[in-house]
Amino acid sequence: MKQIAFILFTLCYIHMSYAANPLLRAYHTPHETFPFDRIKHEHYLPAVDEGIRQLEKEVEAIVQNPQPATFGNTIVALERSGMLLDRVTSAFFAVLGAEADDAMMDISQEISPKLSDCQNNIFLNETLFARVKAVYDQKASLNLSTEDAKLLQQTFDAFADNGANLTPEGKARFRQLSMELSRLNLAFDQNSLKDLNRYELLVTDEKDLAGLPESIREAAASEAQNKEKTGWLFTLSEPSYVPFMQYADNRSLREQMYRARLNIGNQNDEYDNKDNIKKIVNIRREIAQLTGYKNHAEYELKDKMAKNAGNVYRLLEQLLEAYKPVAINEYNAVQGFAAGLEKANITLMPWDWSYYSEKLKNIRFEVNDEMTRPYFELERVTKGIFGLATQLYGITFKENNQIPVYHPEVKTYEVFDEKGRFLSVLYTDFFPREGKQAGAWMNGIQPQYRDGKGGEHRPHVMIVMNFTRPVAGTKPSLLTYEEVNTFLHEFGHALHGMLTGVTYAGLSGTNVVQDFVELPSQIMENWLNEEPFLDQIATHYLTGEKIPSELVRNLVNASNFNTGYKCCRQVSFGLLDMAWHTLTEPFDGDVAEFEATARQRAVIFPAVSGALMSSNFGHIFSGGYAAGYYGYKWAEVLDADAFSVFKATGIFNRETAAAFREHILVKGGTEAPDVLYKRFRGQEPAIDALLIRNGIKK
Repeated sequence: MKQIAFILFTLCYIHMSYAANPLLRAYHTPHETFPFDRIKHEHYLPAVDEGIRQLEKEVEAIVQNPQPATFGNTIVALERSGMLLDRVTSAFFAVLGAEADDAMMDISQEISPKLSDCQNNIFLNETLFARVKAVYDQKASLNLSTEDAKLLQQTFDAFADNGANLTPEGKARFRQLSMELSRLNLAFDQNSLKDLNRYELLVTDEKDLAGLPESIREAAASEAQNKEKTGWLFTLSEPSYVPFMQYADNRSLREQMYRARLNIGNQNDEYDNKDNIKKIVNIRREIAQLTGYKNHAEYELKDKMAKNAGNVYRLLEQLLEAYKPVAINEYNAVQGFAAGLEKANITLMPWDWSYYSEKLKNIRFEVNDEMTRPYFELERVTKGIFGLATQLYGITFKENNQIPVYHPEVKTYEVFDEKGRFLSVLYTDFFPREGKQAGAWMNGIQPQYRDGKGGEHRPHVMIVMNFTRPVAGTKPSLLTYEEVNTFLHEFGHALHGMLTGVTYAGLSGTNVVQDFVELPSQIMENWLNEEPFLDQIATHYLTGEKIPSELVRNLVNASNFNTGYKCCRQVSFGLLDMAWHTLTEPFDGDVAEFEATARQRAVIFPAVSGALMSSNFGHIFSGGYAAGYYGYKWAEVLDADAFSVFKATGIFNRETAAAFREHILVKGGTEAPDVLYKRFRGQEPAIDALLIRNGIKK
């Protein structure tokens, strides 16, 4: 009786815990959005455990199905399994990236191996793979739709790439490696964040602020006050670091800031990432070779538009051939300008580039960030960018402050199509915080899909940035030109996520190959260099006057300033990424030496001792862009080529926008990207449009 009573008590306790966990109950919120206001740290782990339990139960039902394997009872059933786990992890990782604290980081260390183990249990399940393979072997006779065929191929490839074809010994090794890789990716990310957050430059002597505009001084004073310090506080966050490097006359402080930024994760202490890098690249190489590929790049690229490393290097070399001579001329011009300004010979170093380039740009084009900031007030910019989406696609945005958020600064919008039908929820999170990762990104936190009963589930999307904060009581958030560009970029990802309309969640929105995913984001940047768009988005925050046409022309004329340097910089990152991921032998060398060699032919500046990019290159070591960073330049070729259609038909042309929406944005990953692109463009992409846009080719 005591044992029965104990069991009943345990079941009752589990039920109460389940009922009390908002992640495990129905969301009685607008559009079933996450109840972020009720989710506490202690809810995540139990919810993940329950999600894993339900997924395992669903997978076991597929495995134990006595009927022969079919597309429906195996492939579709597998695609639709694990929805609770997906929902819980989407909420967790969204908050982890934007609002992490030590407790969240500790939880992530517990969740990560659980998820890796769960994934391995699925992909290494021999009976399940036998069913998947049985359907795959029949694909020619199944008369599947294009989307169904894509799902079948993607499912089979996922099993093959995750060790399903390995021997028992190979599977055991794969499991061990993937678990360790998951842990290392997380450790790399957290080391970078903690190291970035601990650096502060406190200026107490006003003469060290020489050159800095008043708005930057005010922001630094506000930051110091917030941390109960006296003086002006600068950090490595973008809104603080970038203007400091552009305007601070004190060269030694610029060098100090630069070295701090380039040495994140490279200080030989508890946050050092060099050992993590070695382990990550070696594990990736071993996994690739275990599954039949010679290196990680080959493993990653087979399904991408590029197909192989040779094509990636071909693009990077083509870009270097076109842009490096321009970059060298740009470097010489800025160095000559600096020497003339200082009336002394000067070797231009990386911490000098933004400073002297900004001054030279101001002279050549009579434009700089401080001139344009007053016209890019965040609230107006937001309305302008939303308005662009309305002009192109007919969609509208309505703020809804009843949707729960994970931080008071987050805003939420309901998005409707041109007929007034609900389309999506959009979260915007604009400002840097101590717990937020650096950079900018978009997350699809609830996917679009159609369920088996014909129901349409619309997506929830968030865009996260690190923009210049308002100055309390004096100024609203005033953005730089580059920050507006970043907004457009991430908003392009959001449109890709919001406008999708497919059957399966795994193929919806941004679930496309990596060297195609940046096309919808990068194409949006083009509008910022168009006078009609600038004229309607830029209004002075005090006077309400539109941006002067002369300033607009100067902005447009300056858009290609130092374009050679910018391209070579991106190519250098791509070369570094490919070097790490084309390794075929174990690596235990010097990380800094390896990096210097890999990037050398694309680097314009003299070498800087002690500086290391790899140790905080989160895109490739924790962010999913391993052997894929080239994708930014690959997609830039596509976006320039695609935007040439808008230029020919009108930048607000609804027919062109409808074609881009229909053939690119709606389709997600349901078809091969080269097929989708050619359907929109009518021909293969060519690099010429990019060279013309950048002024390299007439």
